[in-house]
Amino acid sequence: MTRWVRAGVVALALAGMVALSGVVLGRIFAGALLTQLVAGAAAGSVGVGLAARRLPNWVVAPLSAVLLAAYTVLALKISADRAETAGTLTEIARDSLVNGIPRLLTALIPVEATPDTVVVPVIAAWLAGLAGTEIAVRAGRVLLGLLPATALYAGALYVVGPNADTARWTTLVFAGLAVGALAASARAVGQPTVEAVRGVRVRVSAAAALVIVLGLIAAVGPWIGGRVGATPVDPRRYVEPPQVDSLDESPLNRISGWALRPRDPLLKVSPAAGAKGKVVRLRLAVLPDYDGVTWRVGATYRNAGRVLPVLQRPPDTTVARVRQDVTIDGLAGRLLPVVPTPTEVAGARVAFDAATGTLIGPDRLSPGLTYSVTSELQTPDLNLLPTAETPSGDAVARYLTVGAGVPDEIQRLADELAQDNGAAYDRAMAIQEFIAEHYRRVADAPSGHAYPNLKFFLFGPRQQGGQAGTSEQFAASFALLARITGLPSRVVVGFDAPAAGGTVSAGNAIAWPEVLFDRLGWVAFDPMPKSKDPRPVEEDFRPKPAPPTTPPAPPSAPSETPPSSAPPTVMAAPPGPGPSAAVVAGGASGSVLLLLAAAAGAIVLMRQSLRRRRLSAGTPDDRITGAWSEFTDALRLAGRPVPPHLAATEAAAYAESDAGLPPLGDLVAGINTVGFAPGSADDGQAARAGGQAVAYVDALRARRSWWRRLWWTVHPGPLRWSRRR
Repeated sequence: MTRWVRAGVVALALAGMVALSGVVLGRIFAGALLTQLVAGAAAGSVGVGLAARRLPNWVVAPLSAVLLAAYTVLALKISADRAETAGTLTEIARDSLVNGIPRLLTALIPVEATPDTVVVPVIAAWLAGLAGTEIAVRAGRVLLGLLPATALYAGALYVVGPNADTARWTTLVFAGLAVGALAASARAVGQPTVEAVRGVRVRVSAAAALVIVLGLIAAVGPWIGGRVGATPVDPRRYVEPPQVDSLDESPLNRISGWALRPRDPLLKVSPAAGAKGKVVRLRLAVLPDYDGVTWRVGATYRNAGRVLPVLQRPPDTTVARVRQDVTIDGLAGRLLPVVPTPTEVAGARVAFDAATGTLIGPDRLSPGLTYSVTSELQTPDLNLLPTAETPSGDAVARYLTVGAGVPDEIQRLADELAQDNGAAYDRAMAIQEFIAEHYRRVADAPSGHAYPNLKFFLFGPRQQGGQAGTSEQFAASFALLARITGLPSRVVVGFDAPAAGGTVSAGNAIAWPEVLFDRLGWVAFDPMPKSKDPRPVEEDFRPKPAPPTTPPAPPSAPSETPPSSAPPTVMAAPPGPGPSAAVVAGGASGSVLLLLAAAAGAIVLMRQSLRRRRLSAGTPDDRITGAWSEFTDALRLAGRPVPPHLAATEAAAYAESDAGLPPLGDLVAGINTVGFAPGSADDGQAARAGGQAVAYVDALRARRSWWRRLWWTVHPGPLRWSRRR
């Protein structure tokens, strides 16, 4: 066998081994593009090394690096065109090189072949082929030259982990190519005398390599055979997937802020092709976790391409395909509203949570962002609800968990609603009807869904603001009562959008509860009031008073008067005992508590009125100044008052020192306009400043503990500070 033929066989074996790494990795990719690009990198790198084997080393390395850069650019362009990735090629290349590894390890499976998910495998394949060719072909060290391709193959197996079937056949082919390369490196007997010594050395090296390979097989083979049935480690567990920020951790807190500004435009939607009815409901976030203080997003987001995995559909549901274009206007955060459940997304990079069917973007939403969504709108067979059961066990434990310390009144209400309602659907309907018939929807209700907030919403005196709230309290109360009665439930936040297309404003924001049923999936309920004059809750439910701690003493039996000859003496009855000290103290403390509760309720109402006046009354300059006052009051309530010597820009930087809080750029621009150009601010600028102030205040308050948030609500300071201003 001539030297060129041996070199060609070794090169072909190396190229095949590198290309097999792409075959292994391609099992978790959608389509064959990744496999094709890795195969091209293998052929290119090995071919360059083989063709330039006679050139000096200092020429081959730069030449291969230039060709690697050219091939990488070609691979990025091909994958960008296939995935319809927006941006210039320079921007795509920079983003892919910086974020390639984390996005590959956090991508949703099946992974779409986008520039950031193919760049690392392509570069790694080219480098492995180049290094293997230099060592095996140019230097003649075939066994050592197989190590880069072997390392690349092992890395591909590790990245795939337990997310694909065992790569048996590719591994056998890989081993066969390695043996073929080693066999081709042996030379025939009968060489010229000058080459005799070298031929002997080569044959000895090949024999030694074969012995080493056989030894490794004998030593490691049993262990590998025992690991075939084991579950490999998933490297994704070591990489943190995309996370929501503080603004999106509990979008339920934003409902009250949106309710105060119902006309603020949040997004625009095109006609929902395929939807029935006049309104289509967009889902923004699903909140499955509740600890007695906050309903939180409990999603695990994975970077996804345009095509999303189809979630398992409940058997007794009908599916309609709905397509809609969404354009962001004033909506903040990273969560993307979509018709549930999305299957394709175009126009925006997204991360997807397969458990809830919700989406987030890599960056905060910006006005003008437009994306198209195709969804499978699932409708359960409502005729099956009366006899449907709810699942149980560890799989739904998170949907039944509530925080410790459920108020006794809420527990007794749940027990009464569950009484005589053994079927799951009957319990859910009893809760829905009770809430819808006894509570009022008001736009200026204070935000909050912790136990104290829900207790005040359910049982607070009407004249003090109780028994009224936004959809935040309606949905949270339903879900809490449902969980106490054994119904797996969650809270969803979204928007009611016109099916014919148009603007979705803040007034269209709504929260609703959902209950999980066997064979039907998640079913939405509507506990919102059906009447403008609902019955007071006291007419149908009054929490039972707590039983006395000690039973009253039984009356003593009358004593018999012994007979006597003397006439009985008539004695005046002793005066009855007055109220005990404990009774007097209890009455006094009860009066004090009642006065404190009344004062707290009055403070809450006065502060709500103050906020409305600040943000909606007067000229644009007045509203911007009011928004700035809301912002500075919030910092004082948080224990971080703005130093008086700071300018507006410096004050905003001081306030944004805590990571994750909403930006304040529009608020700063507005207050600077009021200070330096009075009268030039317009309504739009005032609305943006007010929106940023409210978002910042809500996010800052949400970071406090529950008792600090309660004190925040009833703190009289802002009323006093307002008078001083």
